[in-house]
Amino acid sequence: MLHNRSIALAILPLLLLLIARQPVSSSQQIQTLFASRLPVPLRDVLLANRPRVTLVQGTVVGTILTDTLKNPVDAFRGIPYALPPTGDRRFRRAVAVNASDDIIDVSEFGPRCPGKQLLNPKDTGGNEDCLTVNIFRPHGVEGKLPVAVYVHGGAYNRGTASMHNTASMVGWSDEPFIAVSFNYRIGALGFLPSTLSAEEGILNLGLHDQLLLFQWVQDNIPYFNGDPSKVTLIGLSAGAHSIAHHITTPGNPLFHRAIIESGSATSRALHPYNAPIHESQFQDFLALTNCISLPSSATFQCLRSLPASTIITASTKVFDKYNPSVRWAFQPVIDHELITRPPIDAWHAGAWNKMPILTGFNSNEGTYYVPRDMNSSAEFRAFFRTLLPAYSEEDIATIEGLYPDPQQNRDSEYLETRELDVGRQFKRVEAAYGHYAYVCPVRRTALFASGSGSVSGLGSEQPVWLYHWSLNKTVLGGANHGDQMEYETFNPSVREFSDTQEELAGVFHAYVTSFVVFGDPNVLRGRWGGRPRWEGYGEGNKQGDGYGEARNHNGQGRLMVFGEGNDERAGGDSVGVVAAMTDDVWAREECGFWGERSGVSD
Repeated sequence: MLHNRSIALAILPLLLLLIARQPVSSSQQIQTLFASRLPVPLRDVLLANRPRVTLVQGTVVGTILTDTLKNPVDAFRGIPYALPPTGDRRFRRAVAVNASDDIIDVSEFGPRCPGKQLLNPKDTGGNEDCLTVNIFRPHGVEGKLPVAVYVHGGAYNRGTASMHNTASMVGWSDEPFIAVSFNYRIGALGFLPSTLSAEEGILNLGLHDQLLLFQWVQDNIPYFNGDPSKVTLIGLSAGAHSIAHHITTPGNPLFHRAIIESGSATSRALHPYNAPIHESQFQDFLALTNCISLPSSATFQCLRSLPASTIITASTKVFDKYNPSVRWAFQPVIDHELITRPPIDAWHAGAWNKMPILTGFNSNEGTYYVPRDMNSSAEFRAFFRTLLPAYSEEDIATIEGLYPDPQQNRDSEYLETRELDVGRQFKRVEAAYGHYAYVCPVRRTALFASGSGSVSGLGSEQPVWLYHWSLNKTVLGGANHGDQMEYETFNPSVREFSDTQEELAGVFHAYVTSFVVFGDPNVLRGRWGGRPRWEGYGEGNKQGDGYGEARNHNGQGRLMVFGEGNDERAGGDSVGVVAAMTDDVWAREECGFWGERSGVSD
């Protein structure tokens, strides 16, 4: 020990000189490399210029972010919140990390969990040892701060925490708060439903990862000056579905507010773990791993012994097989623990955790997912017969009538007039799928959570705000699924595009951060303090009707529309309207049908 200390003292001057001559990122890596070998007093001097927090699991040493931010942000990225789910811990519930006095370098993001690549990936691979959390806090701000936890999306088969510019969201806020992002297991490693999986007690592992992280936040966020009694979950797509499932999970939640973007517990079909579709996908997966011929008692032992690459390749191939029909593999299921029953039943019964909710949808939620080359009404019918096998022929006929065939009806709003290389049914199938999977389930959340979704009145006294994102980003996609994410974080990519795009980003960011800090999108002032007042969905005299709509003095629910008429990013010159309140009437008839059929599956 004395010998090591003597060496450390001898090399310290040289080490400090080396650090001073390095770029910031390299300097931080060198500091952390040598810090654990130095006596405590010298270690403290060496790391004094970097933010650090002592947790039960060790001292985490982060970095300070300033680039493109109004205010500097302390970033602690890549903190383990669970032991590596590898080897014998693969296909098991995650285990919390152990106590330690280690110094942990958390200046960079950890690896993403293995899964499908994103459209524009920032990395080239994943690693099973991926259960890490990232903390972003305003630099130099004291006191207990509200907390936002971002749950990433990606169809439960792709995505990672770093896809969300959480640091920008914090650094540009006019009121301080702490933001958290994290990875959870996806694909087969996180969601492998089957009867055998149920017997092993390993259903919905990705959702259990999320719960472990939420508990980690409760236990550890005070060390970062966060208030564990003021936690808001934010999620897009699968992240939004996840949050909604946690809201409808019985018991006391580990969060207190929710921002649910383009997702819902009632989005798409949610099956029991032993549904035929899941059993088929499970068998397909086993066949690709060569574990299919073993006795059931040895199946998961076999899967745990395989190279990670074998598991990941099999997961990808099975997902790709079912992707064209949008009957995605590796999804959450009714497990009678976290998801105890069909979510629509929980909503009807009022059996959900009451809290303030901000939720919304985009105009063109289906563009990424439906076949672009669809040309005939027969293909349209076949698509929905495959997607929804429990629907009757009368149901399919109703869908056809709600979305008029542009080849038979020249007045159909789905008539393709753009000079694009797409099929004649693309606009039609995009709208129908987008309404079914995202728009109408989001509206159902607003209906039920506002207390207006059923004549039973089993809603909430907590407020609900609904938005419609209408900004036209591309000629092909319009207002695509997920387009609002870079606006809520006040990303340079949008705020530097034009003055109107900056205003759109600033206003939306202000609403979201106000909700995080105050539980109300209207309280935050600052630069965007003159934005329109966002009315609650069911404000006014509420009453039920046959459809179950929230109704106010105008007879409709109310929502905020963002970017109506703006096509700057799609190459146009119209700036449209940044934000405006309106009645919730868009796609009302279509959502009436999808609402009545909610919960119908095979």
